[in-house]
Amino acid sequence: MLDEFLLDSAEALAEADAAELLPSTAGAGGRVRSAVRASEEAGVLALRPEGRPRTLLLAGPPGTAAALARFLDALGNGSAPVIRLAAGSETADPASFHWALPGWAGPVDLLVLATPNGTEPGLCGLAEQAYRRGCTVVAVAPEHSPLADVLGDRGLFVPYVSAPGTAPAALRSPAEQAPEPDAGKAAPGTLWALAAPLFLLADRLGLAAAPPSAVESLAERLDTVAGTCGPAVPQHDNPAKTFALELDGTVPLLWSHGPAADAAAAHWTQSLAALPGVPSLTGRLPESLASQSPVLRSASTSEDDFFRDRVTEPEPVRSRLVLLHEVGETAAGPPPVLLAARQLAIERGTSVSELAPTANLGPLQTLGELIATADFTTVYLTLAGGSAP
Repeated sequence: MLDEFLLDSAEALAEADAAELLPSTAGAGGRVRSAVRASEEAGVLALRPEGRPRTLLLAGPPGTAAALARFLDALGNGSAPVIRLAAGSETADPASFHWALPGWAGPVDLLVLATPNGTEPGLCGLAEQAYRRGCTVVAVAPEHSPLADVLGDRGLFVPYVSAPGTAPAALRSPAEQAPEPDAGKAAPGTLWALAAPLFLLADRLGLAAAPPSAVESLAERLDTVAGTCGPAVPQHDNPAKTFALELDGTVPLLWSHGPAADAAAAHWTQSLAALPGVPSLTGRLPESLASQSPVLRSASTSEDDFFRDRVTEPEPVRSRLVLLHEVGETAAGPPPVLLAARQLAIERGTSVSELAPTANLGPLQTLGELIATADFTTVYLTLAGGSAP
């Protein structure tokens, strides 16, 4: 059960937030702007490629790389040939992760390495593989890290922008050299600091429409969400706190409609599992209407026994349908598939929440608003639910 007093007290939230998840979430817009400046200084905006790469191969810490690949897919609406390279390992230790290029990778392919640490031996080895194959390599990583040293002047290097007040990796003492956590457990600003340079790179390569003006609009949208979902905003005016109360004690079914909504739903289920430990399911409309409708029935329609011992017997599992879509209500009404999902929930006795942009926005702003709202919700579930790291 969420502590509602803590949820509506900015002071209590700050005291519970030892990992500074809320400042990182609220500061995402600033991290994007700093990453744009770092990208410009690194020469990303000056690139004049002769043509599009055959494929963009993306590697990094597993959760981080998966989220970034979804973001690029959403931005390119499926046109960008993005392939995430999965990590292999015999243990759960990130230091033992290794990556391998596909057998067909060669000079017409681009390898992108994105990490907030740059100390992973497997990524350094992957860069060496790419050089031997003739692949072009781009990396977003901390300056003076082992990965930065491997790139040298053989590839394009973009410095990773750390959170304000955080010393660069090269200036930290040995006791402060603990690696940043992977996406999900990482503070949300980390992901945006890695994503912004990749958006600009994709634009220069012709893989997606993300010029600097669009990325600046993304930063502005992240600031707007921070203003409406921040800890000082009371629950009745705060969409993220409202979502947290609605999702408390439920198994969320995150059904999405549209590329940006698909990416946001997948990111949300990853962060819900990693931070507050909330299991959830994702599904794309309209397929989820058929594939996941039995979950609505089994999780929500069992009659509560009046004579059940409420002290010794746990509450039955409840599902909650969360519809993520990309366009708010219009004069023409919502898409028919959303009406069908709402009707199914009514028939199954399942409560429904909806997350959509507050205005009709561009793809990058839409992605930013959906994910930022989801991130604030996840942080509130983590802090008010007593599962803060």
